[in-house]
Amino acid sequence: MTSDAAELQELLARVALRDRAAFRQLYHIASPKLFGICLRILKDQVEAEDVLQEVFVKIWHNADRYASQVASPQAWMNAVTRNLAIDNLRRRRPGGGDLDAAERLADDRPGPEDAAMLRSEGRRIEACLAELEPSRAEAVRLAYVEGESYLELAERFGAPLNTIRSWLRRSLIRLRECLTR
Repeated sequence: MTSDAAELQELLARVALRDRAAFRQLYHIASPKLFGICLRILKDQVEAEDVLQEVFVKIWHNADRYASQVASPQAWMNAVTRNLAIDNLRRRRPGGGDLDAAERLADDRPGPEDAAMLRSEGRRIEACLAELEPSRAEAVRLAYVEGESYLELAERFGAPLNTIRSWLRRSLIRLRECLTR
């Protein structure tokens, strides 16, 4: 486990005990990445900010449910964020957001050094995905990159909903094992 993951795990444990200072620190560390997930899914800054607030309320109330043997702290928070953002997207009434708002957003793309590190991590993840059955790897990509729901995946793969959940859970466990090698 990296020192960042260990720090997040420690902060989540303290948040589970209702430590406000730990919560403030967790927010400071995790909010930029979680906001990025919200923004990528919702494509609306104001809506993403609202969902981010919901995410941290949910983390405050459910930090005691985090299980380190199941997922890394960042993966758990990413899943909470992704699920809330998708739920919000589904509740959204027809019509899109203001496209002009995209021009007002800061360019938060990674610099050259960050981009090189991301490509390196991306190659590691791709190598680990290649160790999975092709259908399982595709299900993981669709769920965690494209944001498809379990129901959408079940329809796409013609498999029961619980089977899809099992595929994803087992695949993530194998990916985590591969990435720690």
